[in-house]
Amino acid sequence: MSELPDLRSVDDHRARVLEAIEPLAVYPQPLMEALGLAAAEDVVAEVALPSFDNSAMDGYAVRREDVVTASAESPVHLPVVGEIGAGQDGLLALPPGTAAKIMTGAPVPAGADSVVPYEWTDRGVAQVRIEQAPGAAQHIRSAGEDVAVGDVIVSAGTVLGPRHVGLLAAVGRATVGCRARPRVVVLSTGSELRDPGTQLARDSIYDGNSFLLAAAARRAGAIAYRVGIVPDEPRAFLDALHDQLVRADIVVTSGGVSQGDYDVVKEALTPLGTVWFGGIRMQPGKPQGFGHVGEDRTPIFTLPGNPVSSYVSFEQFVLPAIRKLMGRTPYERPTAPARLTHAIASPAGRRQLVRGEYDVDAGGPYVTPVGGHGSHLIGDLASSNALVVVPEDVTSLDAGAPVQVLRLDEEF
Repeated sequence: MSELPDLRSVDDHRARVLEAIEPLAVYPQPLMEALGLAAAEDVVAEVALPSFDNSAMDGYAVRREDVVTASAESPVHLPVVGEIGAGQDGLLALPPGTAAKIMTGAPVPAGADSVVPYEWTDRGVAQVRIEQAPGAAQHIRSAGEDVAVGDVIVSAGTVLGPRHVGLLAAVGRATVGCRARPRVVVLSTGSELRDPGTQLARDSIYDGNSFLLAAAARRAGAIAYRVGIVPDEPRAFLDALHDQLVRADIVVTSGGVSQGDYDVVKEALTPLGTVWFGGIRMQPGKPQGFGHVGEDRTPIFTLPGNPVSSYVSFEQFVLPAIRKLMGRTPYERPTAPARLTHAIASPAGRRQLVRGEYDVDAGGPYVTPVGGHGSHLIGDLASSNALVVVPEDVTSLDAGAPVQVLRLDEEF
């Protein structure tokens, strides 16, 4: 317990991180590149939707007063004076006492105020027999009934999905102002690491962390660059780091930040004086580092090397930074209520984030703790879809206790 006053709280460290992060600049983004980004402007429609009165049916454009008496027993016969297809505006006005064949989406000629569907006619070419009268303006899509000129169709902060992209294109916008996807460079340190697909020695392990973190960054909306494994040599680490800064908005490392003899990240970066290293009142993920490197003061997160600690740290600190860079709010993943299916214990003074399986079935929502406390248990991590948040002042929770959880697979 004597060490706890020297540790930062989770909230304090996250606040310091976010204070040091500035959103990326706004640029016009092509519509398909803007998918998944947050609009940085209110987009105002410069054209109406529809932009002109058009037919909602295949049929005949008519003046309703000419066909108002039409019925099966007493049909109305009108001469057909033309045909209008979508994208064709050959017939500008409809004379009284006539009809014009019209296709769905075609512009309604001046003078016409209703459309008679084919099903109510004999589909005549030179003359049409109409057996049912349409209502006023029936089967006509009026100009501006969907979107009027001057309407705000996308508000600043809206995360652009397929429907927004379609709407922007429909009003003629080819680009939209957004902040670009952050470029996240991920480095794993450790002389014992090997790439998947290569041969392991007796004292080596496969590098899962860089794939885990790069995948998490990509899922958050960033462009992720996974760098090859960096050995436990300060000069090799600094060389690799400086080589990558040219393409980095954020650098994320894993490993080498604790108190060991080979904690290369801490050893290499401490002399710079621009990166803080210390402990957080959090389990897993106590050892952390954060600061800036390089001439452009690129933010760097130095996360612990155990995979669970690394992933939980990403969720708590890196993910909010990525979202702030992108202009996406909220920065933090929101919590959701649930009830525990099994009792859990927690160390005093630490915010514990327990892997769990969140389930809404059978009268839920419930959350079941998954696996043990070990921060190396990546198999248990992969089986989880939530983190149970145990506050710093809570040391035990019984089965059935209400808790807050972070739902890891939910978009927000």
